This record gives sequence, structure tokens and C-alpha cells, in this order.
Amino acid sequence: MKIALLSSASSIHTVRWANGLNAAGHKVHVITQQPVIDPFDSNVEVHVFPLRGIIGYFTMTSAVKRLLHSLKPDILNAHYASGYGTTARLVNFHPYLLSVWGSDVYEFPYISPLHKYLLQKNLYAADAIASTSCCMAEQTKLLATDLTDIHITPFGIDLEKFKPAKVKKPFDNESIIIGTVKTLSEKYGIEYLIRAFKIVSEKHPNLPLKLLIVGSGNLEKKLKNLVLALNIAEKTMFTGRVPHEEVPIYQNMLDVSVSVSNSESFGVAIIEASACAKPVVVSNVGGLPEVVEDGVTGIIVPPCNPEATANAIEKLILAPSLRENMGQAGRQRVEQLYAWEHNVDHMIGVYESILRKT
Repeated sequence: MKIALLSSASSIHTVRWANGLNAAGHKVHVITQQPVIDPFDSNVEVHVFPLRGIIGYFTMTSAVKRLLHSLKPDILNAHYASGYGTTARLVNFHPYLLSVWGSDVYEFPYISPLHKYLLQKNLYAADAIASTSCCMAEQTKLLATDLTDIHITPFGIDLEKFKPAKVKKPFDNESIIIGTVKTLSEKYGIEYLIRAFKIVSEKHPNLPLKLLIVGSGNLEKKLKNLVLALNIAEKTMFTGRVPHEEVPIYQNMLDVSVSVSNSESFGVAIIEASACAKPVVVSNVGGLPEVVEDGVTGIIVPPCNPEATANAIEKLILAPSLRENMGQAGRQRVEQLYAWEHNVDHMIGVYESILRKT
């Protein structure tokens, strides 16, 4: 099958879909206006158009149409219903699957009535819709009520890369490391993790607690200032952005992984942590409760609540056996539901079902 992905080349999610489909024996073309950051497999062809931001999704239409006419793919899969969904609708290539990602259905349509109208047009223009989680599929149906069936296409992980491993810790070997692997942006609620860590470390000053924050983003300076203001800088490490291939190393450094986002459509970082047999603390928003079994693989807490987050962290740091049991249960759950090769096979099955109908 020849597959064209209309998606951001700078997103690791695009890279993983492209490389996964390529590894399954399909010819993949990535069409994008974003620069390549993480490497694509050599057989994946990447077509980069000039980066022009929002207007680029409109102005690239003619060139994309010509490219698709030349490539003649069996199917087009546009990722992100607002930006590239607009390009795909204007290109009018079929068959065409539109994959929703998160903020495109949770935030974009609520900016204004015009934004909602645009998104609805994009959704109805596709031959089929895909979502990584059930909750995001329901959100999509709220916006486009005539949609009958949305394919659930989980974004799993490579279990050979993400697995329990002994790694050198950034602090001393006795440290109990609480942390997260996230983009440092408002939606991921890292401020609440920092405040929760302050509560727990004050309550248990004799425990060797450390805070590890892996990632970069526009809140980095603000979060570092918060750590200074709370007098926990000597217990905290910010790594900055790390290459995706190094993420398993950092997940294995954690004793407790915390992702208390304000909103999140799926939760890949949580699956990564669980695959490394780490207990997780997550907020009760979006798709996070779908990937965590409360009390079994982790603990679900209310969003924007440092006290509840601190209580969950405290429960885990005081019970090594609970951490071990939850981590092992998390690994088993990921093996059952989120093995990457099975997720890629499922996406290929979705493509084939669309081709049969068109």
C-alpha cells in the first residue's frame, strides 16, 4: 500500500507512524510544512513545503494537490483536524482518513463560531475519522453529531525500547525520584507536580526525595522560578529537551511518574512509564483514565490539585511493595493493549476497511 501522511514532520508521533507503517512493508510519503527534528527511516520520503504557519495550510493546497496527483497514493491520512485537516479538505483527495489529535477538537472549535464551523467542515469532508482514545472520539461526535463511527487507533509504544532497565540515576542511588517526561507547557500541569513535591518533601524531610523534570517548553523559566521560590532547587533537576531515543532511560530513572495534566487526549508518556514498570499518578482528565487502572497500575487524582497529588505520591513513596506491584501491573496492561506493532497493524486494518468502502 502507498500511504501519504499529511502531518507535522517535527512531531515524534508523525515520525513513529511513518516509520511503523514503513516497517510493516508499506511505502510512506510524509507531506508537511514543519522541519524534520527526529529521524525518519531512510525509505520514508518526506516532502517539506515552506513553513508559513496558519496561512500555509491554505497556501500549500495547490502544491499538495499536484504532489498527490504525481504520487498517486492509495490513501491519504491527515493528522490534526484543524490545520492539516483544512489542507486535506481543500485538496479534496480521496480516500482520506482524518486523525484527530487533541487540541484540534478540545480547544480550536471553542475559539470562535468560525473556528467551530471550519472544524466541522473538515470533519465531514473526510471519508473516515480516527481518534487515539474513546473520550476524544466522544468529544469529536459532540462537534459533528452526524458522524456515526470513529475508529479508535491507540498510539502505543515499542515494548523492546520501553521496558524495565537499570540505569544510572542523576542523583545518588538512595534517592527516591518523582518526576515527569513532558513538554513544559500550561496544559500538562507541571506546576501542580512541583507544588505537590514541595508538600511531600516538607512532610518527610528525612526521605531522600528528588524531583526530575524531563522536557522543554515555554514554561521552563516560570517553572524554574517556582522551584526557586519554593526552596526545592537543590532537590530538583531540569534536563531540557532529550532525544526521543533517550526517553526510556529517563523513564527508568523515575520511581514514581506523575502526569497531572489539565487536559490530555491520550497519554503516551504514561504508557511509556507503565511499560518501564513505573507506578503512575495521573489527573482525571481526557484520555488519562483510559490508560490507567486506578489502584492497580496507578492512582488517579483530581486535576489542578497539589494536595491530592501529594497524597498519592506519599502513598507510593512510603510503600515500595505497592510501587513494585503497580509497576508490574502497568507493564502487563501495556503489553495487552498498547504494543506498538499491534497498533500499527490496527491502523493498516482501518486503511484497508476505508479502501474497501470507496
